[in-house]
Amino acid sequence: MLDAQTREGLSAAQVQERRADGRVNLQRQPGSRSISDILRENIFTLFNGILTGCFIAVLLLGDLRDGFFYGVVVVNALIGIVQEVRAKRVLDRAALLAAPESRVRRDGAVVAIALEDVVLDDLLVLRPGDQIPADAVVAESTGLSLDESLLTGESDPVFKDEGAQLLSGSHVATGTGYAIVTAVGADSYASKLTSEIRRHSLVHSELRDATNRILVYLSWILGPIILVTIIGRVLAYGGFNALFTDSRWRRALLDAVAAVVGMIPEGLVLLTSLAFGVAAIQLAARKVLVQELAAVEVLARVDVLCLDKTGTLTSGELVLEGTEPIGEVPTELAEIALAAFGADETGNATSGILSTGFRSDRFRVERRIPFSSSTKYSGLVMRVADEETAWVLGAPERVLAGHEESLRRATSIASTGRRTLALAQAIDPLPHGTHVPLDGVRVQPALLVVLGETLRPEAPETLGYFGEQAVRVVVMSGDNPVTVEAIARALNMEGEAVDASTLATDDDLEAALERSSIFGRVSPEQKRTAVGLLQRQGRTVAMTGDGVNDAMAIKDANLGIAMGTATAATKAVSRLVLLDNRFDRLPDVLASGRRVIANVERVSNIFLAKTVYGILLALFSAVVLWPFPFLPRQLTLVSTLAIGIPSFFLALAPNKRIYTPGVLSRILRYSIPTGVIAGLTAVVAYAPLHSSIPLHEARSVTTLALFCVSLWILCVLTRPLTTWRWFLLGGVAAAFVLVCVIPATANFFEMHLSLDTALLWGIAVGAVGAAGIELFYRFARRRGLVFDRE
Repeated sequence: MLDAQTREGLSAAQVQERRADGRVNLQRQPGSRSISDILRENIFTLFNGILTGCFIAVLLLGDLRDGFFYGVVVVNALIGIVQEVRAKRVLDRAALLAAPESRVRRDGAVVAIALEDVVLDDLLVLRPGDQIPADAVVAESTGLSLDESLLTGESDPVFKDEGAQLLSGSHVATGTGYAIVTAVGADSYASKLTSEIRRHSLVHSELRDATNRILVYLSWILGPIILVTIIGRVLAYGGFNALFTDSRWRRALLDAVAAVVGMIPEGLVLLTSLAFGVAAIQLAARKVLVQELAAVEVLARVDVLCLDKTGTLTSGELVLEGTEPIGEVPTELAEIALAAFGADETGNATSGILSTGFRSDRFRVERRIPFSSSTKYSGLVMRVADEETAWVLGAPERVLAGHEESLRRATSIASTGRRTLALAQAIDPLPHGTHVPLDGVRVQPALLVVLGETLRPEAPETLGYFGEQAVRVVVMSGDNPVTVEAIARALNMEGEAVDASTLATDDDLEAALERSSIFGRVSPEQKRTAVGLLQRQGRTVAMTGDGVNDAMAIKDANLGIAMGTATAATKAVSRLVLLDNRFDRLPDVLASGRRVIANVERVSNIFLAKTVYGILLALFSAVVLWPFPFLPRQLTLVSTLAIGIPSFFLALAPNKRIYTPGVLSRILRYSIPTGVIAGLTAVVAYAPLHSSIPLHEARSVTTLALFCVSLWILCVLTRPLTTWRWFLLGGVAAAFVLVCVIPATANFFEMHLSLDTALLWGIAVGAVGAAGIELFYRFARRRGLVFDRE
């Protein structure tokens, strides 16, 4: 036990001395990726490597105009780096707002300080939900147990008696106590654990998985195709023996570069990251901390949203409305007992409320039983003058069992949406230890403590929004089912509340989830089990909460969402933190996620269609031994105007389309046929021209035909065609025309066009290709392969 001097904690002078000596708990705050990681992931990619090799080949040719495609690589990398560095700075600043605090006793007063301000020998004041900021040893324990699952993987709480070691990174599960810090900063066992908790876990992202699988597929086939392309170029220019007799090797190398450039979807990964990064920055401006960028996508896929009532649907700020006598215990003595419960400085929020409403210096607490979420009560033994009495305070159905009239009154108050606690004087001795139920302990009812909660004003509209979006809302609270149902009714939720304490098995809980979405007296284990049961049904589950009892369910959910006032444990395992506790921020997150999924799917179709026709043209020209239909700069022109620039705007455009599973399959089923149509269009345009007119003119006409069909691929994927999208399409088309008619740009891109039969042929073939795209689009829309509803 603590002696009187140690209980006062360190003095200001002692704290300053330890700071001067460097005995402080300096540690890295959880942050996003490092600058070196951002640079490496944006520069050293497979496709950048291939295109760099092509650029070096162009340098050997001496005509830098054909290296224009490399500008796309540089711009892509710069945009990605700048965007992600901006996102990193915004998110790191926001992370500081969500950093957990520790409570310590200094100069006899309990103060809340940042984790890095803890010094050696500080006296930690521990309550449920607190994070252990540094290694410590227990000086006093009142049923103290710790969740060390993030350190050991063991999910069951570990009880800690006086003298037990506490490791940084663990969290208080139940009970209260004091601990003296024994190691800080780099000397502590898990000084970096808080950041690792967030950084080492990845949510399941369908977009990320789809993009990665596409890149894997391409990496498998690019090698053989590039080899076939190079061999075809060599054979097309007379074979190895004749290749180096004149400048044919230059033309062959240039053809090979053009073929390879046409196959690379260089902007696909960038735009996916860009869409995630912009969404994260926009949400950070709305006080939503995204701890993992892909989390904004996950909420778009969520179809079940599990909510805790207190702190989520209600403000979480309880106020004491009053007390009501329910027995023959003297009211004065009962209020002294309430003062004793409120005097527990290591207690929970209820203790804090009681401390403001009831004060007395006439008692001395002999023993405390901390509140437990499993037993639903706390207890104490106190001495007033020479009389020793025992008291219990907790859920009326637990404390007042066997006292039907008093329990009915408590239920009546709870039905109005207010919370009730029952205070009773114990006739029999209280049990020793924690997690021990009151079974067999006779009590005499004393008072009902009535607490009021404020319903969040934004909650009804927010829940209504999720209902419109086909997202099922399940309320799971530890409060009285009658109270929870009253709150749910005020939020226009239908159905009767289920008392989860009566559900003995997982099968009972599963059956209850099928018939109701309102639950009271839910234990932390049941919340976690419910999340697992819903996931096994194929549902994508989001879980919100703020208490330590929500932490494990939030960790197991597909998307964990913590309130800004949540405990350190809850924030540490969540993917999103609502920094200002505004529940109505969730529709913004949902909208951001839907925009990211829908827009990335849309632009992926454009990029992969280009890859498909690039592969088709490379193989076809290699087999028939034609000179390649394009110069590298001409393919760059088409890619920039019909793909790169429009995709940038489309990736960030508003899009409210409801998520539909199967992103990758839809992309492949749409982009492969459209890419084949575009490739065939180029082949048909080039076939009669390459041997009948000069090669540079044939390539110019073929570029025109390819641009026409690429523009129509863009046209169908931008639908519905709003005003700004018409301007986008018109601007792209106008830019291509200007490139062709302005002498300087026409010479740069080798676009030699004149009003003759060849030009009309290219326009006609391009129009037929565009019509083919339109017909396939209409077919694909009927089959659900592409969406134009937003």
